[in-house]
Amino acid sequence: MFQVNFSAQAMHELNRLDKIEQLEAIMPISSLKASDLASPREPLGRFHRAGHEFYRLRAGEFRFYFEVAGEMLHVNYILHKNSLEDFLLRNKLPVSEQQLVEQHSKFWKYLESLTK
Repeated sequence: MFQVNFSAQAMHELNRLDKIEQLEAIMPISSLKASDLASPREPLGRFHRAGHEFYRLRAGEFRFYFEVAGEMLHVNYILHKNSLEDFLLRNKLPVSEQQLVEQHSKFWKYLESLTK
């Protein structure tokens, strides 16, 4: 078992959930084993970006993007499965953490304005 820590963005997403939902969301990542990471299979995947090895774990409505550092998993992002941010990250398009945070609210507000 690994120790799991979260970036500010990931904590922000977790804090938006109630306590039971938080526990359900983090259960899959907290139960990962080294053997899972050695040969990832769905719902776990591995990809490389900018010289770093990242993993993506599907957990219900969320996607966890994380790196492995020894016995620790560092969750960089927690994104909703149908979000623009998740699409950008999955397709390896250039995006920064600040852009993810900014884009999230502006993008959805823009979409909502189209329906009015």
